[in-house]
Amino acid sequence: MKRTTTRALVAAVTLAMAPAAGGVSHAADKAPVVIPPPPPGKGQIVFYRTGTIMGAAMGCAVNENGQKISSLGAGRYFILVTDPGRHEYTVKSEAKDVLALQVEADETQYAMCKIKMGIMAGRPDLRPSTEAEFVKSSTDRLVDADDMGPGPGALRPDEVAAAVAAMKAKG
Repeated sequence: MKRTTTRALVAAVTLAMAPAAGGVSHAADKAPVVIPPPPPGKGQIVFYRTGTIMGAAMGCAVNENGQKISSLGAGRYFILVTDPGRHEYTVKSEAKDVLALQVEADETQYAMCKIKMGIMAGRPDLRPSTEAEFVKSSTDRLVDADDMGPGPGALRPDEVAAAVAAMKAKG
């Protein structure tokens, strides 16, 4: 690729991502994401992926025990409710990454999937994260129900909405 073509591409992407002159970025216009607490005696993990350009076309399919839980597109998240104990989650493309977490009852943990540079395709990297990193990432879209797998525990969008409504009703 010619250097001028590369510069033009970078300029176009930068311009497309910048807020309109005198405008406000979309992140400031959105309500913050509300994560409901896990059901009593259960733990939960919020898996998320930032909306970065690197690997934007790739999904990050999160699996446990060989079963797909959900795919994470760029800028998406999902909530997995699970039993307390040790769990191993995997993601893979040309390489496999494993994240082992010790889930505690009544606790919410966070895990981020990032697509790194690979030889033939991007390489998913799954790592522990924090609530502060999740908030800072501006990830604000739930995974669509169609992108969720048969693996148990991932809350569908309607289940998240019901849990948030119940939480708000309690005060």
